[in-house]
Amino acid sequence: MDSPSHAAKETAAAVAATPAALEVIHRLEAAHGPLMFFQSGGCCDGTSPLCLKDGELPAGPHDVRLGDIGGAPFYIDSDQYERWGTPRFLIDVASGAADGFSLEGLEGVHFISRTP
Repeated sequence: MDSPSHAAKETAAAVAATPAALEVIHRLEAAHGPLMFFQSGGCCDGTSPLCLKDGELPAGPHDVRLGDIGGAPFYIDSDQYERWGTPRFLIDVASGAADGFSLEGLEGVHFISRTP
């Protein structure tokens, strides 16, 4: 199995963000410091990307770093990523607070995953 850093090199273009999402990411980073993202796979927040303070939830041995958005690393569970057919993700933002503990909910918006 590839290490997360090796897998990230192979899948660097697997995640991108819209200008609106990047704006929210930069505001959150200014307020909270460095950030990180995890693509959830059901449960709690459904399939929403979770935005956390960097290091708040350390990446596990089976998490793959798909790339960075707005300077923040973006992770997904490797098995989930394979099960979903190794999709590309476009992270966007929508109005309404997130259902869970993702940081952008404090701003009354939530990140969403789209396929480009």
